[in-house]
Amino acid sequence: MSTFYHSTRSRNESVTSKQAILEGIAADGGLFVRDDVALGAPALDDLLAGTFQDRARLVLGHLLDDFTADEIAGCVKAAYGPNFDSPAVTPVTPVGADWLLELWHGPTSAFKDVALQMLPQLMRVSRAGDGRRIMILTATSGDTGKAALEGFADVEGTGVSVFYPNGKVSDIQRLQMATQRGANVAVGAIEGNFDDAQSQVKRIFANRELAARLAERNVVLSSANSINVGRLVPQVTYYFDAYAQLVAAGTITKGDKLDFCVPTGNFGDVLAGYFAKLMGLPVRTLVVASNANDVLTEFIETGTYDRRRPFHKTISPSMDILVSSNLERLLFYLSDGDCELVAALMGQLADEGHYQVPSELLEKLHESFACGKADDAETRETIRAAWEDEHVLLDPHTAVAKHVLDGHARDGVERVCLSTANPYKFSADVLAALGHATEGLDGFACMDRLSELTGMEPPAQLSSLRNAEERFSDVVTVGGMTSFVEDACARLFA
Repeated sequence: MSTFYHSTRSRNESVTSKQAILEGIAADGGLFVRDDVALGAPALDDLLAGTFQDRARLVLGHLLDDFTADEIAGCVKAAYGPNFDSPAVTPVTPVGADWLLELWHGPTSAFKDVALQMLPQLMRVSRAGDGRRIMILTATSGDTGKAALEGFADVEGTGVSVFYPNGKVSDIQRLQMATQRGANVAVGAIEGNFDDAQSQVKRIFANRELAARLAERNVVLSSANSINVGRLVPQVTYYFDAYAQLVAAGTITKGDKLDFCVPTGNFGDVLAGYFAKLMGLPVRTLVVASNANDVLTEFIETGTYDRRRPFHKTISPSMDILVSSNLERLLFYLSDGDCELVAALMGQLADEGHYQVPSELLEKLHESFACGKADDAETRETIRAAWEDEHVLLDPHTAVAKHVLDGHARDGVERVCLSTANPYKFSADVLAALGHATEGLDGFACMDRLSELTGMEPPAQLSSLRNAEERFSDVVTVGGMTSFVEDACARLFA
């Protein structure tokens, strides 16, 4: 029997996981959740056996249980194969006394690939026989956009529109999006930051008049952001996989606890770790690492979420976020499914820009989560030290997490730092952190210099961008995003 999903803000509508994946976001603006993540979860022994693909089948089959076993197996086979340059998919490697979980071996060199190579497969199965055409609508702070474009490019019956903050992503991130191939893709830079883009995307989803006009074309909107449960669920797999790798290596014994430190802005990556913990993975603490946009650090320390603060452009742009959408799902679970409380807190955030959780909820938060932050200077120093001391090259997001993890006392528990991007996606900032001048150098010159310095080859999918044709150069206002999407639907589904 299938476990149904409903909004974080009400239980008025129940949907299957297939419907939740296609809709992306609930009609009331909430995010889709199921009441009990643990109920019926596979045994830990089963989740630790086999390969990454075996674990993915079990995790997906549990959390998306209206898919058949054959459907899940087909999705896993299509998503995780030679498109990843490591047979382990997400290998664990040492960094000092700790461990890196390398999540960037996919086609766009970022952790988003683990989910966004899977989501198109889940959507393909979910819409089988549906007949409707789907426009994937995505806001990105840097990595999600390219991963969504790559995952959905030329998928039949599907289009994808991506918005990124103009001037607030790295040169390589911008080129990855601007040069994307495919007849069904559209890319727009917006005049604003990621929060502006994400907030407007949510308003577009709630626009009933637009939905009616698109319905006349047999088009519906869906999301590739981590607000989509089909984006979130695949990320749970690599927490189990990291644990399994450490057990297999003899580093830990089954049942030992692990700490994970996660660089995050939208809270999706670390929420997947919480799902893994609810499903029985022996996780002691999930350490949330923030950059100068430290709204999550303050929330975890105090229970106050306040987006009314300056927005900082940092060298870890994928974390430059002040409104962390997936936190809403955590509030649902910490409050034992209190939809009224979640709706009230989200309403206060929308109207007043802040909220305070009850003290008992804050206590439960502290049972599973810790936090820390790093400014750009600390991030650069961590990149330099990791290279000089360990001969490990970190991107700025991973370096934020490494700095935060280094600030937490060791007490005998093994610790895993999630490494979310290949350092060559941020060649200029990594090169500068190593003490080398970058003035007057474009992203590719920095890439070449970094390769000469370290002896490490950049991934071909990044170095080849220097010869790729730029197809997209549109810059739109936040208010113009709705028209951009509607025009893209008319053009791509003509």
